[in-house]
Amino acid sequence: MEEVQPKANFRPAGPALRFVAAGLIVRGDEVLIGQRRPDQPMASLWEFPGGKLEAGESAEQALVRELDEELGIRAVVGPPVIRIRHNYRHGGAVDLRFFAVHEFAGEITNNIYQQVRWVRLEDLAGYDFLPADRQLIQDLAAGKLL
Repeated sequence: MEEVQPKANFRPAGPALRFVAAGLIVRGDEVLIGQRRPDQPMASLWEFPGGKLEAGESAEQALVRELDEELGIRAVVGPPVIRIRHNYRHGGAVDLRFFAVHEFAGEITNNIYQQVRWVRLEDLAGYDFLPADRQLIQDLAAGKLL
């Protein structure tokens, strides 16, 4: 009797999916943005502060931790604004959850960026943002989300 081997599933692995929480830190009609350092991937592009979720963290908990690490503030995370899933051409993927942040304690200190800047919502389109943020930028500048 011939032994039958089960068929192996040879599907290639999909792109690594990173879960990220980001803050739309609002002050009047301005929002805070950060420019990535030259030594980082996607150097010198602009983004909203935040970062990857760690094991066991909710998106809101991750955002509070990241804003403390990146900017030295204790944020009050507001309502979710939008969720975006973006596949990068080079093979990575990101699941981004953006939250409004209207309140925080402490003074903003730039701990990781090349620079941080308060920018009027309608002026956001003049900055070169990460590809995953570009549709969001258009919606924010048009006054659709905040």
